[in-house]
Amino acid sequence: MKQKREKSALDDLYLAGALLFTVMIAGIVGYRLIEGYSFLDSLYMVVITLATIGFNEVHPLSDPGKYFTIILIVSSFGIFGYAVSTITRFIMDGRFKDFYQLKKLHRMIKHTDNHVIVCGYGRNGSQACRELSQHDQTVLVIELKESVISRIKEDGIKLFLHGDATLDSVLENAGVRTARALITTLPSDADNTFVVLTARDLNPDLTIISRASGNYSDIKLKRAGANNVIMPDKLGGIHMAKLVVQPDVVEFIDNILLFGGTKVRLEEIHGSEINACFLEWSIGNLQASAGSGASIIGIKTAKGEYLYNPSPEERITCDDKLFVLGTADQIDKLKSIVQAGIE
Repeated sequence: MKQKREKSALDDLYLAGALLFTVMIAGIVGYRLIEGYSFLDSLYMVVITLATIGFNEVHPLSDPGKYFTIILIVSSFGIFGYAVSTITRFIMDGRFKDFYQLKKLHRMIKHTDNHVIVCGYGRNGSQACRELSQHDQTVLVIELKESVISRIKEDGIKLFLHGDATLDSVLENAGVRTARALITTLPSDADNTFVVLTARDLNPDLTIISRASGNYSDIKLKRAGANNVIMPDKLGGIHMAKLVVQPDVVEFIDNILLFGGTKVRLEEIHGSEINACFLEWSIGNLQASAGSGASIIGIKTAKGEYLYNPSPEERITCDDKLFVLGTADQIDKLKSIVQAGIE
């Protein structure tokens, strides 16, 4: 609704400008042809006539010139009043400020890359944005509901688009071609599927995470191109059941993944980030040499296999992903060491 009002206001502004410009051009041409005035004299006559200021004409008018001036005054009086009122209303109603801010926002988005697009700012979308912000990720939100846009602004989200994420043009405007990832949390599985299909077509290398509700929607979404599909209802039920049978284990993991903050974190280090001098080292030697205090608790191999609590003799390759547990300082120290290498 707000977009329609803004579009209507801009349409009125363009119409007023077009009518005013047309009358001025007609007046200038008329005075030049009838009275033989110069361009400047013709422009001056048109301006004082439209504005009804009442200054004297630059040169005495002939009878045809007087008739033309009468026609110009009668025909332009309403147009000039309409143009002035439209421009004044556009400025006084704050629409000019909104228009300027929207243009500024679009310029910021145009120069943004390697960001994460979040489609939908409901419960899941807003939580995803908060978590991404805590990890210093650049987030851009696409939201269709006008009532939610104000909440996005209140939450400090600087980059957002008011539009339908299922449309190609909206994803293009959000910079999907240069984004690093997309999270779609729309309430409809069909809408999420459209978003996934479009985003995958526009950016084949994009990491896409989708929400799903239906029992078989996860399969369809993965076929559409989603890397991962999350089913909040299913995960919620499993989580509650685990709290009955393994309460301490679940709370321990929750404290690491959800509430750890700076106290404890679980992060991944890709083999490509590790200095070549450490490759083919054993995990035990790497941890001993780094002396960071962080623990390598798992590995994802190039084949996609997971090694839990790997042996200290396990060798590291450039295609592995290391899962590291420790405090923020410990993990940062380990990263700095493995990236810099041994001097």
